[in-house]
Amino acid sequence: MAVTVYPWQAAVWREILARRDTLPHALLFSGREGIGKIDFVRKLAQSLACEAPAADGAACGACQSCRWFAADSHPDYREIRPEALRTAGQDADDTGVEQETAASKRKPSQEIRIEDVRGLQDFIFLTSHQRGGKTIVFYPAETLNTNAANALLKNLEEPPAGTRFMLVAHRPAELPATIHSRCQKVLLPTPQSDVAERWLREQGIAEPALSLAQTGNAPLLSLTLNDAAYWDQRKSVLNGLTARDGEMLALAERLRDIPAVRLLGWLQRWTYDLLSVRSGGPVRYNPDYQKALGQIAAKLRAIDLARYHRLLLRQQRTVNHPLNARLNIEQMLLSYAAVMRGERLESPSAS
Repeated sequence: MAVTVYPWQAAVWREILARRDTLPHALLFSGREGIGKIDFVRKLAQSLACEAPAADGAACGACQSCRWFAADSHPDYREIRPEALRTAGQDADDTGVEQETAASKRKPSQEIRIEDVRGLQDFIFLTSHQRGGKTIVFYPAETLNTNAANALLKNLEEPPAGTRFMLVAHRPAELPATIHSRCQKVLLPTPQSDVAERWLREQGIAEPALSLAQTGNAPLLSLTLNDAAYWDQRKSVLNGLTARDGEMLALAERLRDIPAVRLLGWLQRWTYDLLSVRSGGPVRYNPDYQKALGQIAAKLRAIDLARYHRLLLRQQRTVNHPLNARLNIEQMLLSYAAVMRGERLESPSAS
């Protein structure tokens, strides 16, 4: 059976395969996180290397090249990603947590470093095993640090024959202009809600609309929420935020086993909805709490909500620090309680 892609990628897939013989040596794929960009690129690389592609150009799924791809062992294919993602064993389109390396007990790097790019030199200049040439994928491409980007630039300027570079980025604006100028851009779309809901329902998700609301319509991220603990924790948190006389320190104690980064995400989405409703807009992330959001927002000032939301965005910088996790949770909830009481928060500094 020929390799296929997610339904929301079908139009771009057909357009790319229609010009497979004239594709440039460097492509930059972008789109929001959680829509399957890396899966698309892997399937494209497989199709370009396939020995017996289907009539539309898609990989056959049965030849030796496709069997190598199925076993994650194709000799002409490389993926370069930050050490943190390699350690966690996860793709950039997934959610995950940082892990320490067992040997050094240090945090693995969040960047693609110059050593990663230089390590490709032997691979690039060796003769490919098959006529399909070689493919090198960088993701998330925006994690290339300055030195690594400069080293990659040399290869993009003078690419060896038969070598393709595919960069996958959530935030392409963070890439240097010199990289942009040497790549052809491919925007992968965020799916329409009905398409994403239908696909999630086929994967066994009971409440696809609510899952999609939580992730901003990112179906692969929504798929990771198929976990009863996630929904139980979310209910506990949001019920605590709607309580009239909730004691925030007591709530923080009850939530101490919830990862701070997860709690921060819920607070950010909750506050976004409050601010949207207060400004006459719709509930985006928490449609199951629409009534409570409306009642709370009516009592608050938009300026106070905006200040608190900015405080939460600022908190993103330190939320993963293990020594600060408990303090972060308490501070986030105490500040929320202050907003609920109508107290003025200091505007976060730009630092």
